[in-house]
Amino acid sequence: MTELLINGVFVGQPSVLGHQRGEPVLSGITKTRTDAAQLELSEVNLTGDGQADLSVHGGPDKAVYAYPAEHYEGWVADAFDLEAGAVGENLSVLGAQEDTIRIGDVFSWGEAHVEVSQPRTPCYKLGMKTGRKDIIPAMIDSGRSGWYLRVRRTGTVPTTGALTLLDRDEASPTISELYLILYANPANLDGEQRAAYLELARRAVKAPALAEQFRQGLTGKLLRVEARDAG
Repeated sequence: MTELLINGVFVGQPSVLGHQRGEPVLSGITKTRTDAAQLELSEVNLTGDGQADLSVHGGPDKAVYAYPAEHYEGWVADAFDLEAGAVGENLSVLGAQEDTIRIGDVFSWGEAHVEVSQPRTPCYKLGMKTGRKDIIPAMIDSGRSGWYLRVRRTGTVPTTGALTLLDRDEASPTISELYLILYANPANLDGEQRAAYLELARRAVKAPALAEQFRQGLTGKLLRVEARDAG
């Protein structure tokens, strides 16, 4: 994999997604395909894009959400009526999936350079957006998460063409491996599997390019598993 082909670029500002306990739920998950030939990419956003709750969405480590367009065939096969842009992605791509994308992969995108920082972890707003609460466990079980990009160099980016891989650390975990660490229950693993899980988790939390908030979550889980093993 040396390129990611651009299938579409989607942006949107926060809007009322629905209501919960009588209160409006504001979210930036609803995106629209842009017909602009190019956009400006800052350290935190594409032109025209925004997030509602910056404590968990957006920011430097989650400036752009990339998602494989190939996954929509699987969603439709699983009886989810979804098409590109439906899960809130900014960048719909072809040519790589979670098992081939590594933390720290750096791509050139027009004038900009972007770096893979973490997988997407679904929240209740995805269920509200799609009208299917069961999409949250379905995304977790399938691993069709997509990944976030931080911006290493800002600039003008095209909405067609390709992103080109510039740099990769082959020792860095894949997005699929991070999902395994995050969601697997080590209590259900036998001795050999558990040892492999712990080895992978220890390697993952040391990945230099991993988003710090995500690293903290994985580190907490790893410490709890090690404490149970020791006790």
